[in-house]
Amino acid sequence: MRTSTISRKTNETDIVISLALDGSGKHNIQTGVGFLDHLLTHIAVHGLFDLDVKAQGDLHIDTHHTIEDVALVLGQVFDQALGDRKGIARMGSFYVPMDEALAFVAIDLSGRPYSVVQAEWHTSTIGEFPTSIIPHFIESFAVTSRANIHARVLYGRDDHHQAEALFKALGRALDAATMMDARRS
Repeated sequence: MRTSTISRKTNETDIVISLALDGSGKHNIQTGVGFLDHLLTHIAVHGLFDLDVKAQGDLHIDTHHTIEDVALVLGQVFDQALGDRKGIARMGSFYVPMDEALAFVAIDLSGRPYSVVQAEWHTSTIGEFPTSIIPHFIESFAVTSRANIHARVLYGRDDHHQAEALFKALGRALDAATMMDARRS
């Protein structure tokens, strides 16, 4: 079973994430940040990962620590669930349209963390979720999952649609990259 559970407790956050790579998209996500829950749901559903996220953070200050720490722990559970990474497809990419927006994500689970995010946002927040933290979320996830991730919003007018397309593409690219390939074992 390619599964993992990781807990992280800091002065700002208390997070527990469980992941099953070979799941069906079942999810139970409660971070206290509605739009973060929405985006994580798309990773689970479109990646066909079973994902359980429980996070409590210092939301009375702002959402930054919660979003950042969830990204760090999410990357850690992916890294741990992948084990030695032998036999995985390793690379995956996906385009996702969302109404007027189009996003693309390419990922290489090479063990070498790096990220490039290209997106232009039209507003400073989506709900209580700062659009400026989206590149940082992907960067934090890339570092702890030990992945090379290139993410791009090609175009769009609505920030909600752009972010949603980006995270659906991330889920689909992760699904492709984490697949076992019998020819590679």
